[in-house]
Amino acid sequence: QVQLVESGGGLVQAGGSLRLSCAASGRTFSAYDMAWFRQAPGKEREFVAAITWSGGNTYYADSVKGRFTISRDNAKNTVYLYLQMNSLKPEDTAVYYCAAKDSGSYYRSRYNYAYWGQGTQVTVSS
Repeated sequence: QVQLVESGGGLVQAGGSLRLSCAASGRTFSAYDMAWFRQAPGKEREFVAAITWSGGNTYYADSVKGRFTISRDNAKNTVYLYLQMNSLKPEDTAVYYCAAKDSGSYYRSRYNYAYWGQGTQVTVSS
């Protein structure tokens, strides 16, 4: 059974930090590229950050570059994906989703990701 389970969301003041986690199991996710997307109310789901299957390459949306860091731990049966979020802003408020895709396809397009978590809410107060 494929499962991607996010955790770590919550309410934080502007300028604060949060660390999101995603536990992925049920597939050989160590061979999948993974990413974080987010969706604010009334907006499209947007790309935040991605990491290749080996962890060798990372990509960020311009809006989070320098503030967020994506990382992963390819453990034996469960892959852990992380998003360290620093210097948070009210515009970072959204539901954050982890996702996984086959390696090689374009990392910014949500349509290339076959597996998704249920999301975790991040709220940044001003």
